[in-house]
Amino acid sequence: MNRSKIEWCDHTWNPITGCRHECPYCYARTMTARFAGDVRLNKMAKADYQLVNAEDGSEAVYYLEKPMLNETEKALVYPFGFEPTYHRYRMDTLDKLKMGNNIFVGAMADVFGAWVPEKWIIDIFNVCTKQSQHNYMFLTKNPERYLELYSAGKLPGTDNLFYGATVTQGMQLERATKVFTDLPDRFHTFFSIEPILEDIAAKEIWQEAVLQTDWIIIGAQTGRSKDKVVPEMDWIEKIVESADAAYGVPVFMKNSLIPIMGEPNMRRDFLKQLQHSEISPKMKKKLYDTCAECKAHLKKSDMITLLARSKRGEQPKQFGFMCKDCFKQFCKNLGLDIPELAELAESITIGPGDDDG
Repeated sequence: MNRSKIEWCDHTWNPITGCRHECPYCYARTMTARFAGDVRLNKMAKADYQLVNAEDGSEAVYYLEKPMLNETEKALVYPFGFEPTYHRYRMDTLDKLKMGNNIFVGAMADVFGAWVPEKWIIDIFNVCTKQSQHNYMFLTKNPERYLELYSAGKLPGTDNLFYGATVTQGMQLERATKVFTDLPDRFHTFFSIEPILEDIAAKEIWQEAVLQTDWIIIGAQTGRSKDKVVPEMDWIEKIVESADAAYGVPVFMKNSLIPIMGEPNMRRDFLKQLQHSEISPKMKKKLYDTCAECKAHLKKSDMITLLARSKRGEQPKQFGFMCKDCFKQFCKNLGLDIPELAELAESITIGPGDDDG
């Protein structure tokens, strides 16, 4: 898991890496080559990995229970290059995150590729269910896999899961639109039009497509390819205009569009569900407690900490918390002066003071 440089997410999580789509503009394939080591030698270390049947019957895919190490005992990030690989040991990495984040699952893979074993996908869904404080974004060029899983009752439709389809040209748009139309409304869907390779909004199906999605991401092709497509401003403007007309579908433009659109014209809209952070259960237990009087579950920092000691010179011990309203009433009931709460220190000691006998 890594802090992401992708503008529309906080972190990337890659329990699966590798892909078989063979996209000519793929950044991930180039990146894996830099961190693979000697793939030929890695494949010879057969005791360190397993080969698993691909879901579509194609060439076997790779399974790692623990990281493979190079000759200097450092973990190899992509020991088999861009071959599909399940890094089982990465399934608990989300435990390190204390706050809820927007997580892009499979930035270095197509998690829903036809070759990916269903069990790998279900394992990922199980983690998403367990770590429900996060939002999870998936992205595929094989959106039909969403429908296959949905038909089998295995595609979660919770509010924190977002199913995306990469759309660079008209044919991909048609496929994704059909899938999104067939999925029930409770499933959040989005288009990632990156890299935009043609005038997508000019396609006949576009008006229907924009009504079937919750979010649109747009980006230009990067790199120095001699065949690189530079989108026209008009292509982007038509997408934005139709999205605004379709009940205000939010549009997020990646920074690669700044040279084309200009910073003042950039749109960086997020879905409402992606604009707030939840707290992990572990952190919630640490930061929250219950008022001893009214039983409201509140942040400890917003309540009065109740401390007591049994004799002079002893360090006071925490025995509970009380919300400020209940603390005021508590003082009134005992005939005590109510302190100015805004000026109180973080903790109030209720008990015998040093001058008490």
